[in-house]
Amino acid sequence: MPQARANGIQIEYETFGDPARPAILLIMGLGAQLVLWPAPLCEMLAAAGFYVIRYDNRDVGLSSKIESAGKPDLKRAGLRYMLRLPVQSGYSLDDMAADALGLLDALGIDSTHIVGLSMGGMIGQILAARYPARVRSFVAIMTTSGNRRLPQPSLKLRLRLTQRPKRLDRESLVRHSMDTWRLIGSPAYRADEATLRAMVERDHARCLHPRGLARQTLAVMAARSRVPLLKRIAVPVLVIHGAADPLVPVAAAYELARHIRGAVLEVISGMGHDLPAPLLPRLGKLIVKHVQEAERAAGGQLRPDVAATSARRAWA
Repeated sequence: MPQARANGIQIEYETFGDPARPAILLIMGLGAQLVLWPAPLCEMLAAAGFYVIRYDNRDVGLSSKIESAGKPDLKRAGLRYMLRLPVQSGYSLDDMAADALGLLDALGIDSTHIVGLSMGGMIGQILAARYPARVRSFVAIMTTSGNRRLPQPSLKLRLRLTQRPKRLDRESLVRHSMDTWRLIGSPAYRADEATLRAMVERDHARCLHPRGLARQTLAVMAARSRVPLLKRIAVPVLVIHGAADPLVPVAAAYELARHIRGAVLEVISGMGHDLPAPLLPRLGKLIVKHVQEAERAAGGQLRPDVAATSARRAWA
């Protein structure tokens, strides 16, 4: 995959579709690599007439590792976060938003549709609010404003996410990751053992960088509530959330929809904090409908004849 120099670091990225078409930038969540955006979903969006870009955020995957940010102490930071005390981080979500803008600059893209998942949705909020000329529309998936008054994950889950596995051999690390996915995944769409293992082993083989995950976690904890920013978002926004999300309880979605003018809310029954394969056609249709409507509202040209036929084939 190619890399681009962006915001002073190297960003690994991959594209789908025709670069002459309107762009969709996919921003992944905490500690997650670009391959967590399912290729079938990327292909659906490209088949509908869009140029799709997925990339590794800083400190994960094959993008630059920010060792200058130091070794994080997640237990101490987690305690401060639960007590609603300030948390210090080596870089911020605003820095990560600047990475996204730098990637767009490197690719010669003036404006894009943003699809952000979890932490990626937090970055998307910053982009949509502060850089409206660069954002055509925004899809916020399973994300939050960072308002600490919102319902939080259970104490058991929060403790789990700050714990390292007792053993650090390959199999122990794989099993630890699989157990975490089981805790946060969609209860109505459970992945079978072989599928889950294959996903985790693929990610570990591509890049295993726990310190980067921890530093990204600090950036999320250190961020202030984005509720004031939400009121500045004027682009079309679609909020998608799982009704059964244990990591970001669904109350966060209702808050986003309440504070973002004109936002459309889609709550999916049985969905947790993942992108299960059976839901990809539904998610793809929701995203395509949203960005197509945004393009039409802005006077864009989408070649709906070819796009619609290709999309139907992709979703079949």
